[in-house]
Amino acid sequence: MTKYIMLQGTSSHVGKSILTTALCRIFFQDGINIAPFKAQNMALNSYVTEDGKEMGRAQIAQAEAAGLTPRVEMNPVLLKPTGNSCSQVVLMGKAVGNMSAKEYHQGYSLKAFDTVKEALGKLQNEFEMLAIEGAGSPAEVNLKDNDIVNMRIAKYLQAPVLLIADIDRGGALASLVGTLELLDDEEKALVKGLIINKFRGDIKLLEPALKFLEEKTGKPVLGVVPYLENLGIDDEDSVSLDDKKMLVNPNAPLKIAVIRTPKISNFTDFDALSREEDVCIYYVSSAEELGAPDIIILPGSKNTTEDLLYLRESGIEDKLRLAHAANIPIIGICGGYQMLGIKICDPYHTESKYDEVDALGFLPMITTFAKEKVTSQVKAQSMDWEFLGETHSFTELNGYEIHMGVTEFTEKVKHPFIINIRNGEEINKIDGASTADGLVLGSYIHGIFDNDDYRRTLLNILRNKKGLPPLAQTENYAAQKQAAFNRLAQTVRNALDMDKLKEIIEQQ
Repeated sequence: MTKYIMLQGTSSHVGKSILTTALCRIFFQDGINIAPFKAQNMALNSYVTEDGKEMGRAQIAQAEAAGLTPRVEMNPVLLKPTGNSCSQVVLMGKAVGNMSAKEYHQGYSLKAFDTVKEALGKLQNEFEMLAIEGAGSPAEVNLKDNDIVNMRIAKYLQAPVLLIADIDRGGALASLVGTLELLDDEEKALVKGLIINKFRGDIKLLEPALKFLEEKTGKPVLGVVPYLENLGIDDEDSVSLDDKKMLVNPNAPLKIAVIRTPKISNFTDFDALSREEDVCIYYVSSAEELGAPDIIILPGSKNTTEDLLYLRESGIEDKLRLAHAANIPIIGICGGYQMLGIKICDPYHTESKYDEVDALGFLPMITTFAKEKVTSQVKAQSMDWEFLGETHSFTELNGYEIHMGVTEFTEKVKHPFIINIRNGEEINKIDGASTADGLVLGSYIHGIFDNDDYRRTLLNILRNKKGLPPLAQTENYAAQKQAAFNRLAQTVRNALDMDKLKEIIEQQ
C-alpha cells in the first residue's frame, strides 16, 4: 500500500516546495521508491517532459531529487498567470485555455479534480510513497469549497499533513495557531506535526516558543530547519525572484543584467550562469537599474506583448538602444527573443487585446501568436556560432521549448542553432537569429545556459572583451544540482525528528 506524507503551509513561499524536495531526496537515499505530487501548481516557471508535456518546475526538481524522470502525473494541473486575474490552464501537460480566477475556482477546478485523481492512481500503482505538496494555505476560507490542492487531497488520501511556517517572515507562531484554528475537525486531525522553516540564530532562544506551540496546539514540532543561503535548487515562481539580489557575488568581473518584466517566466534559465565564480547577475525592473552590464538578457514571458509595452513605457527600451549603440550584447530567450524582432502579431488575441505591436526592431523578423503551444525537449547543435567576433562549434546542446509564436524572417539572417531532435524524433530545423556582428542574438531554446561548454565559452568571450584571461570549465551544472539536493537533504535530516516522521508515515 502506498504511504503518503503531505506538506502544507501557513502561506505561500514558506518553503513547501523545498522541504518536499528534501524529503524526496532523503527517502530516495534510504532506498524508498518515492515520487513527488502536487495536484495544482501556479507558477510561471515550467518545464517540458520527455514526451512534450508541460509541468511546474518545482515538481521537476522534486522528481530529480527522487532519482526519477519527471512526468506530468506529478503535476496534473498547472496555472500560468497571464494578468488581470487570469491564467492559462494546463491540464495533464497541455494548455486547455485561459480562464479568470472566478471561472476556474467556481467552475473548472472540481472538474479538474477527476483528472487529479486519475494521475494519483497511476502514481499509487507504481510508487511505495508519495511526497505531496500543498499550495498557499489550507485555511483560505473563501477558496476552500473549490480547493483541489490542500485538504481535499489530504482527505481523499487520508494523508498525514505537516504544517510549515516561515519564521524569517515573522509571525510564525500566530500563523501556525491561526491556521489550525481555521481548519475543521477532520482537517485538524490530519495535521500530525509542525515545522518551523528558515530559522536564523540561536535555537536555544526559540525553545520556549516550541514548547508553547506544542501545548497550545497539541501537535508535535518535528523540527526547526535553518535558513539556507545559495541553495542551488530551481525556484518555483516569481515570488522567489525577490530573493535574487546583486549582493550575490557583487565583485565578480562579469555583470549580467536580466530584464525583470512583470510577466517574466522561466528565470531558472539563468541559474547556471549565476553559479559561475566570475559572474554577477542582477535583475532590472527600471531604466535606472540597468547600470553598465557586460551583457543584457531578455528572458521568457507569459505575456510577451504586455511585457514589451512595459519595456517601452518604463524607459528600458531606450536604455537597450543606448546599450546596443555602446556595443553591449543583448540576448533574448523565447519571449525575449520575440521582442527583438520588428513586430508581434496576435490575431487570435492569445495574449492581449492588441492585433499587433511594434517590437524592438533589432532582428528582421515578425512573430505571430498561434492557437497551439509548442512544448518539446530538444537537442541542438551550432557548428558556426558567432558572438562578438569569435566563432565556435557545439555538437550537442540540450534544452526545451515552450512558446506559442511562429517567427518568420523578412530578410536573410544568421541562425545560431539547428534543432536535431525534438521530443525524441529526428528533425533538422533552424532556431534563433543573430545580427552579423553577433551583438544581438535570440533563441527559443530554454535551458541553453545549462550546457556547460556553451556557458563557459560565452563567458570567456565576454572576459576576452574586457581583457581578462579565459577560465577553464570547472563547473558541472548537473553535478552541482545533485550536490545541492544532498546538501539540502542532510540539513533537513539534521533538523527534523526523523524517527517521529517515519512513525507518522507508518501509522497510516
